[in-house]
Amino acid sequence: MDRYKCTICGYIYDPEKGDPDNGVEPGTPFEKLPDDWVCPECGAAKDAFEKV
Repeated sequence: MDRYKCTICGYIYDPEKGDPDNGVEPGTPFEKLPDDWVCPECGAAKDAFEKV
């Protein structure tokens, strides 16, 4: 699965880890994140992320 980087703060969303603090289970691909999911570091929207 592809990892995605926040272009604002550099946070890397790793689907193998998910975002458990915000209710995203490990194994969740970036494309399956809820539309209202935001970067846990800076609050940027999903469209501020790019594939790395």
